[in-house]
Amino acid sequence: QLEYMRSLKHALDAERGQCLLEMPTGTGKTVSLLSLITSYQLARRSAGKLIYCTRTVPEMTKVIAELKGVLAYRDKELGAAAPQVLAVCLSARRNLCINERVMEESDRERVDTLCRQMTASFVREKGGSGARLCDFFESFSEEGSDTIPPGVYSLEDLKRLGRERGWCPYFLARRAIAYANIVVYNYQYMLDPKVSTLVSRELERESIVVFDEAHNIDNVCIEALSVNLDKSTLDRAQGNLRALQTKVDRANEDVMRRLEDEYRRLVSGLIGDGGPVASGAGAGAGAGAGAGAGAGAGAGAGAGAGAGAGARDMSDITDEVLASPTLPQDVLQEAMPGNLRRAQHFLSFMRRVLHFLRGCLNVRSVSLEPPLEFLYRLQRSTGIEGKPMRFCYSRLNSLLRTLEVVNTEEFMPAILVADFATLVSTYTQGFMIVTEPYDQRTPHLIDPIMQLACLDSELAIRPVFQRFRTTIITSGTLSPLNLYPKLLGMDRLVVSRSFTMSIDRDCMCPMVVTRGSDQVPITTRFDTRDDPAVVRNYGSLLLELCSHVPDGIVCFFTSYSYMETIISQWKQMGLLDALLDHKLIFIETKDIVETTLALDNFKRACDCGRGAVFFSVARGKVAEGVDFDRHYGRCVIMMGVPYQYTLSQILRARLEYLRMKHQVRENDFLTFDALRQASQCVGRVIRSKRDYGMMVFADRRYASHDKQSKLPAWITQFMDGSHLNLSTDMAVRKATQFLRTIAQPLPAAHESRALLSREQVLLRLASGVPEGGGAAVGAGGAAAAAAAGPSGAGGVQAALAAQAEGGGGAGAVRGAGAGAGAGGGWADAEEEEA
Repeated sequence: QLEYMRSLKHALDAERGQCLLEMPTGTGKTVSLLSLITSYQLARRSAGKLIYCTRTVPEMTKVIAELKGVLAYRDKELGAAAPQVLAVCLSARRNLCINERVMEESDRERVDTLCRQMTASFVREKGGSGARLCDFFESFSEEGSDTIPPGVYSLEDLKRLGRERGWCPYFLARRAIAYANIVVYNYQYMLDPKVSTLVSRELERESIVVFDEAHNIDNVCIEALSVNLDKSTLDRAQGNLRALQTKVDRANEDVMRRLEDEYRRLVSGLIGDGGPVASGAGAGAGAGAGAGAGAGAGAGAGAGAGAGAGARDMSDITDEVLASPTLPQDVLQEAMPGNLRRAQHFLSFMRRVLHFLRGCLNVRSVSLEPPLEFLYRLQRSTGIEGKPMRFCYSRLNSLLRTLEVVNTEEFMPAILVADFATLVSTYTQGFMIVTEPYDQRTPHLIDPIMQLACLDSELAIRPVFQRFRTTIITSGTLSPLNLYPKLLGMDRLVVSRSFTMSIDRDCMCPMVVTRGSDQVPITTRFDTRDDPAVVRNYGSLLLELCSHVPDGIVCFFTSYSYMETIISQWKQMGLLDALLDHKLIFIETKDIVETTLALDNFKRACDCGRGAVFFSVARGKVAEGVDFDRHYGRCVIMMGVPYQYTLSQILRARLEYLRMKHQVRENDFLTFDALRQASQCVGRVIRSKRDYGMMVFADRRYASHDKQSKLPAWITQFMDGSHLNLSTDMAVRKATQFLRTIAQPLPAAHESRALLSREQVLLRLASGVPEGGGAAVGAGGAAAAAAAGPSGAGGVQAALAAQAEGGGGAGAVRGAGAGAGAGGGWADAEEEEA
């Protein structure tokens, strides 16, 4: 934890830099990060707010729980001198709505539509004519100009506050992020330009951005800028255009007046005046503007309320649909082309584009073409040039608002087509149009699909790097670290480190099983995976471990199809019946409800002592977001190496792009991706300092140095020669020996190996400063740290805060390089120290 916080401080001191840190799972990564950054905000008034990005709602809840503990400790130690802090969560309307009528719906898009039907400005203007409004939003818009009371608010806390005051929790959170000190929300609010331009445009440039559990961040960036179209989508888009044409043709006097006003705005070049286009096209120029005085200061939660959110018209939030799919710097700041200004002309333009796309789906073989080639074919076939297409998304949003359309879920197909047209005409590099005559999962069914695939993950995250003070990318499974700077374009990387686990005893037992008891090699290579001997050996390995390991076992497979095939063969061999004699069996499916029920019953079986085994899939929901701590996961088995489907045309296009742009070899990327997924799977077993478990890599390919070198250091530190190249019977003996050893009580004296006292922390901080690397902790800083109270996280937090306060702190390197300047960086010194 101490070394992790020192690296974080190095990155924050550098300013305008990026940080890449891998810390073992279950070792307090989140609490260390929150302790350091909140202390840094307190000591450095110039530091902006903390933007903490998570992947899932459960992760968001955990972060808020940790933050409450950190700030409660600080308040206890500092007393009246402790500053007031406001921390809020933001999630989709579905997770924050308290309106009974809307809460009956489970579909996200349906919830959004019902909300807009009651909160859009043009609906509220007609409130007196019988329109049904939301009482919570009306109360909030009238009384909610006051600041939200300081505190740390989870999603449930916001909903509770909303019920108490009669305010809408969603719009309360949307307004509060402008002046909150800490904001916790999903990756998409920062990376997806359709959402981030609306939600995050008021965040100041001095903000500190954290991406937690970011091992798949490159895939998130790619998905944010990719669009898929199939025949069904195009058919429904055609129906959307007909519905819009009908609305325009049957327009009454009021609608005709609004259409004429819109036309005049577009002629004058005000493409975003008063419409949702302002959120997309108009926001790019001011994307880096601050939210007002005091918006990110470490103290005073409400300081920026008046200048930040109070001045903003609520209609900007209630009427928005989605912003432009292009990145802020790529939005055209010019007048709308003449052939798109009239609603009739724009709809005719979209019909021509749609007709061309429908023709593109009439293929009998896979085709790949870059955007320029696609645009050339489009111009030759229809006479449409590329430049007008760049305005399709903004123009459609403007038309939807002018026609006062609130049921936007019905018009999502047309929005997708406009999204496709805007992206393909904006970006000539880093994209590929892939058209396939059938879905890869069902090759026997003709179902053509066209995919605008983003190949460059740097595109989505580059605005974050350019705009904000510091960007921190952290996870427990980032190894190998050397590829992320290339994939994400991290041109100002300050710190890149992978930490080992400092513990009082060996809590993990990683093993590589390469063969069965009959000495037949086990592997999931395509040419041997269906061999009956291989299938039997995998089943025998699982059976033997289930008979010796108590409580819960989790078994990960490389894909759903392989899991289904091997389970079916085990059933025929009688292995499943033998397995049921020892443990119950539960299986992850593609249905989230079924999987949730299976997980609940799995944990009940472990709680009652019956024991259970859970079959799951790498890259699935369980592998990414479910913890098997304590007795729920005493052993994790990774059956095979989870490579991606290498026949995927999109993957092939991305591999070729990486080879051409970054000189990354195909095998290097595939192995990197497979090993980070395998590490993520086995990492589910260790979730705290008192936890323990076994990690079984069941494939002979894991025995090679190429694979082992790409595993995280906190796994390989426990993997000596005696854990490699094992047979099934040898692995069972190892497991029995490990469980017998780990079951012994731990002497209290051993805790000193992993727990540092306050004095030890100060000594390390003082002695660990490299020569010429910055001022050591002075007498004033040491005194402030000593006054922080007992040893533990708070002592470390106070010590680092004091260090930050006194003259730049130890190792305060402000260069934009990799931390190896003339005075030396902390990263180098710590490597030598290790």
